[in-house]
Amino acid sequence: MNLNKVEICGVNTSKLPVLSNSKMRELFIRVKQGDKEAREKLIHGNLRLVLSVIQRFNNRGEYVDDLFQVGCIGLMKAIDNFDLNQNVKFSTYAVPMIIGEIRRYLRDNNPIRVSRSLRDIAYKALQVRDSLVNKHSREPSIEEIAKEMNMPAEEIVMALDAIQEPISLFEPIYHDAGDPIFVMDQISDDKNTDENWVRSISIKEAMQKLNEREKMILTLRFFEGKTQMEVAQEIGISQAQVSRLEKAALKHLRKYI
Repeated sequence: MNLNKVEICGVNTSKLPVLSNSKMRELFIRVKQGDKEAREKLIHGNLRLVLSVIQRFNNRGEYVDDLFQVGCIGLMKAIDNFDLNQNVKFSTYAVPMIIGEIRRYLRDNNPIRVSRSLRDIAYKALQVRDSLVNKHSREPSIEEIAKEMNMPAEEIVMALDAIQEPISLFEPIYHDAGDPIFVMDQISDDKNTDENWVRSISIKEAMQKLNEREKMILTLRFFEGKTQMEVAQEIGISQAQVSRLEKAALKHLRKYI
């Protein structure tokens, strides 16, 4: 995502206007009176807000033009619903709405498909959570949310997990003036432990001590994944002989390891 380019969706970002608080108030009053031109000026005058928000999503691999357009939808919703009588700055009100619109877009375009019913449960759970936070001034537990929704807690957890956005293994999570630490650095890998590495070396060394037929049978069976019948056909002996030789080879291999 390149946020340094001058034009996004045909908009010259270097020439976007900045509205003063008094001008914003004047335009909002006109919007409430049905002035469409004032609404357009408010949208154009707050596009820098959209640009600042979409920078938070610059590691998602999405086209900046798409995010900008979605962010503009959030901006328009904020303009249409903003109440001048509330003692809050427009940017404070608009930013969460723009972020919410972008997150909905990312969820709906998630390459991991989630069923509609599961998404509905998750979104309902988030609404219930917000309601309980406002009511009790604390974060509710999953059990409290489940009780409010009259559903098993396991279903709530599964639904919330399903709508989590995927994250790249190469996304940096820490950077301290040196090499960054990526997500993949924090994930254990049972296949690449020192113990498995040493065992692999031991097996290779032990294989060298087997005779050629034993080595061939174990290679075909366990490295190439062939059945005993396929091995028998390839080397020209019976399956019973392959089975007997395989057992002997494995016995020798364990002794050498």
